[in-house]
Amino acid sequence: MQYGCISRGTFVKKTVSIVGGSGYAGGEFLRLALGHPYLEVRQVTSRRYLGDPVSLVHPNLRGRTNLKFSDPAALEPCDVLVLSMPHGVAAKEFDKYKDKAPIILDLSADFRLKNLELYRKYYGEEHPRPDLLGHWVYGNPELHREALRQANYIACCGCNATATLLALYPLLKAGVLAPKPIFVTVMISTSAAGAEPSLASHHPERAGSIRAYKPTGHRHTAEILENLPGKPELYLTAVATDRVRGILMTAQTFLQDGWSERDVWQAYRSVYGSEPFIRMVKVRKGVHRYPDPNVVEGTNYCDIGFELEEDTGRLVVISAIDNLVKGTAGHAIQSLNVRMGWEETAGLEFTGLHP
Repeated sequence: MQYGCISRGTFVKKTVSIVGGSGYAGGEFLRLALGHPYLEVRQVTSRRYLGDPVSLVHPNLRGRTNLKFSDPAALEPCDVLVLSMPHGVAAKEFDKYKDKAPIILDLSADFRLKNLELYRKYYGEEHPRPDLLGHWVYGNPELHREALRQANYIACCGCNATATLLALYPLLKAGVLAPKPIFVTVMISTSAAGAEPSLASHHPERAGSIRAYKPTGHRHTAEILENLPGKPELYLTAVATDRVRGILMTAQTFLQDGWSERDVWQAYRSVYGSEPFIRMVKVRKGVHRYPDPNVVEGTNYCDIGFELEEDTGRLVVISAIDNLVKGTAGHAIQSLNVRMGWEETAGLEFTGLHP
């Protein structure tokens, strides 16, 4: 089947609808879909804002669309359906939506894991629909591109998992890291908690704060462990900041004896040499010598850098992403582009702002 075909200078677009479009993730997917050359947004649902214009909740979309929030119960068939609901809802209500579109993307954590033991450990409950897990492909194009080409169900990755996986995967695949524990710290932004307010996100509590949010047991650890080669011993700590967008990930690792910085470069080049959204950042002068969330804000880029401590072999690996784009809606669009055979960069060309 051919998608995005050109007929007399116009694209044959595919219809997409978003269930749960009033949240940050759904709103970000909507923003990207409205600018996508091959997509036409048909419906955006929300029970809370039923009948209101989407621009009431997403004011950045003023003048970009006349869509109003519709009732999920009135969802019409479409070519692509995006589920953007709180954790657990998509799995429990999947039967309501499975016949609405041949291709379904889930932005929640419901179908990311195949290992039921990991799910039980990190989510503290049994999976409500274990029978469905084998049908979903983990939506990380850099790691699972070939599987995504045939995927009708795409489980989009967690933002902290994305920042960590993309930074460490080539090193573990190449075997350049010593078999020692890897300690990861992710500094996360307020939007990663979603649009629903809580005491922890209340401005007087969050503004100016740098707070250890999840020192141990962060749920995204499960995704990282399931998708990294070699089953490394890895420990993740999440630190909440008052940034609105962005993740800065640092990983403390060690090189194998006898391996050098040249081997690190080779590991990254062999995996990411032609990747459109991976940028290696390591320069010797200037302010921006290492990845910085400011630089990737609003983009689908993952910037990766590292620093080797020569006398100890300690390799500090650093990555930066926008949690709502490369960490959520952007890699969902990228995965969809792969699935449909479109240009992988379609709808994701924004290069960011500076300063």
